[in-house]
Amino acid sequence: MSKDFSFLNEDFDDLRDLLQQFENLRAGKSHSFLDEDSFEQIIDYYDEQDEVPIALQAVEMAIEQFPFSSTLLLKKANLLIETKKYKEALQLLDKAAVLDRNDINLYILQTDVYLALNQHEKAAAVLNEQIDQFEGEDKTELLLELADVYDDWEEFEKVFDCLKMALEHEPGNEEALHKICFWTEFTGRNEESIRLHNYIIDEDPYNQLAWFNLGTAFQGLKLYEKAIDAYQYAVAIDEKFDYAYRNMGDAYIRLRKYADAIEVLQKHLEIAKPEDVIYEAIGHCYEKQRKYTQARYYYRKASHLSPNDDKLYYKIAAAYMMEENWENAIKSLLNALKINKQSAEYNMSIGECYLEMGQEKEALLHFVNAVRIRPKSMQPWLQLVKGLYIFGFLEEALDQLANAEEKAGRKPVFQYYRAAVLIAMGKTKEGLLHLETALQQAPKILKKLVELDPAILQHVSVVDLVAQYRRKR
Repeated sequence: MSKDFSFLNEDFDDLRDLLQQFENLRAGKSHSFLDEDSFEQIIDYYDEQDEVPIALQAVEMAIEQFPFSSTLLLKKANLLIETKKYKEALQLLDKAAVLDRNDINLYILQTDVYLALNQHEKAAAVLNEQIDQFEGEDKTELLLELADVYDDWEEFEKVFDCLKMALEHEPGNEEALHKICFWTEFTGRNEESIRLHNYIIDEDPYNQLAWFNLGTAFQGLKLYEKAIDAYQYAVAIDEKFDYAYRNMGDAYIRLRKYADAIEVLQKHLEIAKPEDVIYEAIGHCYEKQRKYTQARYYYRKASHLSPNDDKLYYKIAAAYMMEENWENAIKSLLNALKINKQSAEYNMSIGECYLEMGQEKEALLHFVNAVRIRPKSMQPWLQLVKGLYIFGFLEEALDQLANAEEKAGRKPVFQYYRAAVLIAMGKTKEGLLHLETALQQAPKILKKLVELDPAILQHVSVVDLVAQYRRKR
């Protein structure tokens, strides 16, 4: 059975007749009498069409006929605010206040004027003076308006206070529930949010927004199990609550429950528009499970939605590197480097792949690029020296260590590397002196020496020195 929408046509015909009557009035032609409601419709129509001069003309004609209508005075004040005539608007609002002090639009428009004039204190004072005079939805609306004033004023703690009061007054208000979620995270007032939302849930156990906000507050305190419980209530009430699945996925990831995270993030994909961050998160979960083929599949899906995100190509490459698939890793890294040409990290990773493949020229070229991009950073220098060491360019390695200390500072790890280079050159005595200095400065990073060359522990003198140092400790 088809629905009857004829009433819409009737409304349109009525409005068209009103506009014609108004045009006749403007032109001085004969017209039917326009009552106050009719004028309000005409004013609203022209205001919505951005025909403010005609709307102002209509409201002035209306006020001539109905000089004691506070509603018409408020409509004119609103139009004056739109045209930035703030002083005239305030005068008009004072007149309207004499006629009717019980219309909350009066105070909202006064607030709009003071905000436009950057007088936040006056704007807040207007609303604070009136909030206790109202009840029901009007009180909630004034509290939400006051929250916006404090937001504009950058009094962020007071924004939270207003939203909290609004929800204590009207626990099911959706606008306040949506907004307080953000402001809880922003202000870090998670404990208060938990108490507030437990109160709301006691009043209405089927309020999915309250359960969701409770979950985000628990998540803000890193109480991930409790957060997940709250999100599960939210999706039990509304199985299409995509943000609850998203946040639940994040909570499972924090708990390293990657299979559970994948399950809820897949649910998010079923009910919401595909997003690169969701695909990326699923890829991350598979990577943590060492399922690199699936990880790359989801990273690629993310990169199709966000083709200019170089980090996604890097993650694909990293998954190949975990499988020692150096050639495919290089292809993905080169894609990342095309987007972000000044990434030392990508150059280092490409160099590392070429190093594993024994291609010295390409490896060293990319390590040199990384050093050029980040000369004050320690890691590119270490990679360059490592490459020179492995390929047997020992004199050059010593030179680059000197450059590294000049540019990046004298780091203990450089001493370990110098010790390794000198020992490899046959200058064992000198190398051991540098090793002893390094052990004195930073004994905990001895593993860096072993990572550079595990065979160095086959040198009896190195093992003796390390053992001797440990006995002293």
